[in-house]
Parts: sequence; C-alpha cells; structure tokens
Amino acid sequence: MLTLEIAIQKIQQLPPEQWQKLLEFIEFLEYQSSHQKTAPKTIENPEVSFAEAAKEFMGCLDSDLEDLSHNPQYLEGLGEE
Repeated sequence: MLTLEIAIQKIQQLPPEQWQKLLEFIEFLEYQSSHQKTAPKTIENPEVSFAEAAKEFMGCLDSDLEDLSHNPQYLEGLGEE
C-alpha cells in the first residue's frame, strides 16, 4: 500500500472535528518547506534587523493584533527608569 493511500485511510478514520487540525498541520508543513531555503543571517551579518531575521515567522500566529503595542498594559512603565 502506498504512503498516500495509508494517509487517506487514516484521515477517513479520524472524527470530523479533527480534520481542521489536520489541515492546519498540512498548511504548516507547506509553509515550513517553502521557507527552509532562507535561513536568518544573524550570526554571519550582525547588522540584520530583528524584523528581517524573524521574517519567516511573521504571520505564523492567528491573532487580530498586529503587535503587542495594542495592549496598553504592555506599554505601562515603558521608558521609565
């Protein structure tokens, strides 16, 4: 039996509520394989910005927030010392 046939058989045995998790995992694997060729250059080039070094991870999390500055509690006391 081919690997694909085994996978399809196992997927069909899963309860429907787990299909979404499976789809998300497949999309994660697609994302990971498409970004493996670009590794961050922080060690070789220390002048690379954090945003550039973390570019492959941007958008990985499901959230309505663009960044932590949307949380006023996170900003409390910032710059005070």
